[in-house]
Amino acid sequence: MGTGKKPNKFLSVLWIILLGIIFGVCAAVTFTGLSLVSNKLIVPAVFGNTNNRIEVIGDADPVKPEIEEGDAHAQIEEPEEIIDEVEDIVMANEDYTVAEVAEACMPCIVSINVLGTYEYNGYKAEGESAGSGIIVGESDEELLIATNYHVVSNYKSITINFCDGSNAPAEVKGKKVSMDLAVVAVKLDDLSDDTKNAIAMAIIGNSDETKVGEGVVAIGNALGYGQSVTAGVVSALNREIVTESGETGNFIQTDAAINPGNSGGALINMHGELIGINSDKLFGSAVEGMGYAIPINEAEPIIRELMNKKQLTELPEDQQSYFGISAVEINSVLYTNEGALIPRGVYISEVVPGGTADMAGLMRGDIITEFEGDSIVSMSEFKKYLASYAAGSTVTITYERYNGWEYEEFTIQVELQGKNQ
Repeated sequence: MGTGKKPNKFLSVLWIILLGIIFGVCAAVTFTGLSLVSNKLIVPAVFGNTNNRIEVIGDADPVKPEIEEGDAHAQIEEPEEIIDEVEDIVMANEDYTVAEVAEACMPCIVSINVLGTYEYNGYKAEGESAGSGIIVGESDEELLIATNYHVVSNYKSITINFCDGSNAPAEVKGKKVSMDLAVVAVKLDDLSDDTKNAIAMAIIGNSDETKVGEGVVAIGNALGYGQSVTAGVVSALNREIVTESGETGNFIQTDAAINPGNSGGALINMHGELIGINSDKLFGSAVEGMGYAIPINEAEPIIRELMNKKQLTELPEDQQSYFGISAVEINSVLYTNEGALIPRGVYISEVVPGGTADMAGLMRGDIITEFEGDSIVSMSEFKKYLASYAAGSTVTITYERYNGWEYEEFTIQVELQGKNQ
């Protein structure tokens, strides 16, 4: 029996090792290639551009952008209403500087120059005074300006000076003496186009939202020298004060200087909104660091009512109404022996039987204070109303009656009788 060659064990082991190396290299190259292809094509198609990746902070869940199909670079888009809402919040908290408030609000402030009859040491004489006003509205025929009543009381003529240096005559449209408020009107026909383009309406704010320490700006015709600006903060709210006229009211207190001539001007917050009407007649003399303003939330309803009052036009005598009283006007501050404030108005000293007042239940001693919402402080005013309302008209009369310790206010509807009734 023949015998063959025995295999070389060393060469067999060497071939096995060589084949293993070749297989390992091929596997590595194949895996690397597949990885590159996967990262280049598959990952972007599924997850989008890695530059849009949102990092997760802490334990919060990630917010994933919505990707439109086939758009690897789609961006996040916030709904328009959400952006508007956020912008409103941001803008509402944005305060202007004093200079910016002054620049924005000066066009709505006017100077008021009054020629009237004034009392000096018991003697009456003609003289001039100055105050401020705020442009608050416009009708088809008139520009309407709010101010303090005491600025225009006892007037013979009123001239309004605007921010562009022009001026125009004005008339008192209505007044509320107890609140020291009045509205004066300028005919639009008396204003040039340049003036109409230069002036602006005040933006009415909300004085109930005002906070102590909040910055404010006072603008007015200080000392009659023209418009000026002072700045400060709200020192106190709902400050109860008895005014020179004897009325009690709640006021905004500020350390912004409010000097004579500033009365009727504007107290403005740092958003450029009107929050008060300044007055320098609360104590009769300036007090350092203590200025006062009527809160706009209390003043605005009254101003609106006065703005909408109809223009009085005297009727032919046979159409005029008749009230049936003898009366004396009260236009100064008086008190009873018991210390009660006597309201300003028309004091009824006699009631004619069967006349309008008698039929309405008015009595001797009653004081008529308002006719159709307008304060009455003189007999001439009262007669002007009677001459402008026809017999048979129904009007609203406000009067006050003394009960032994104070005056009570009543408001009634009255049908006016004619002079021959």
